[in-house]
Amino acid sequence: MRIMKLNRPSKERVAIMRNQATDLLWYGKITTTVARAKSLKSYVEKILTLAINSYEDVVTVQKESINKKGEKVTKQVINDGPKKLAARRAIMAKVYSVKEQRKPGEKKADFLARIDNIKNPLLEKIFNVYAPKYAARIKETGNGGGYTRIIKVGQRAGDASEMAIIELI
Repeated sequence: MRIMKLNRPSKERVAIMRNQATDLLWYGKITTTVARAKSLKSYVEKILTLAINSYEDVVTVQKESINKKGEKVTKQVINDGPKKLAARRAIMAKVYSVKEQRKPGEKKADFLARIDNIKNPLLEKIFNVYAPKYAARIKETGNGGGYTRIIKVGQRAGDASEMAIIELI
């Protein structure tokens, strides 16, 4: 498969793909040029396929700790398995980190409670929302891929570049 160069040096091209992939996975829909959308489609679908193939790999571990009273307390902790951990690290290399935003009207205490144990909200969204959704679709239809859609919307005023909306479906 031919890599689209987008008339950019490789560092800039990789930065554009990471930035647009991050925005697409976070918001679900972005507007960009047709050339960038076509290039972004394969980039994002590879990320989603990696997440779908590994999201179920979890390991339950017993951890002992001592509480304030000096008693031993045993907790069950769910960790990533080796396959999911490798996928998580690979995806972290392909997207930027995103901070969770406070919802309108949400109190600060509620916001802090909601994001308490979440270190990377975008990865949590990929593994907990998108991966199960697309895995169920694969089981239902029997074929993978096709997680994005490109819709051409006309020319941009100014330089007449062909524009498109790319969205997750």
